[in-house]
Amino acid sequence: MSKRHWPFLLGGLLVALLLAGVVSNYASSHPDGLDSSLLKGCTVNADDEITGGICPAQQAKDHELADSPLADYGVRGIGNDFLSTGLSGVLGVLLTFALGGGLFWLARRRGPATPAAPAGPAAPDTTTASADPADDAATPSTGTR
Repeated sequence: MSKRHWPFLLGGLLVALLLAGVVSNYASSHPDGLDSSLLKGCTVNADDEITGGICPAQQAKDHELADSPLADYGVRGIGNDFLSTGLSGVLGVLLTFALGGGLFWLARRRGPATPAAPAGPAAPDTTTASADPADDAATPSTGTR
């Protein structure tokens, strides 16, 4: 990569980190459209617990990775919600950037391609004079080439 691309790349990374670390905290408190659509038909309280009605969310089970360190838009073990959400966004951006950068690095061009050698023996070149001057003298000339 040429040196003039680095400022653009680092600028984009900085913007992504800023959006993930700060602006993500001001996003909707109910970001999952799937969750809200599954609650249609049920009544819920302030803690989003189902208190009545019939809806598909009543059959929902916890995901296998629900106990992972970055589950539920936050970092487990950090008590401050603003910091936890921002940190999980920053970690997600850095992980995505590292994975994408690594894949692009593996797929990069490694230099000019070299032409392939002919598969069979090369045909003799009949347009050049032979190495023996006597052969040239024995060949009649028509005056044009």
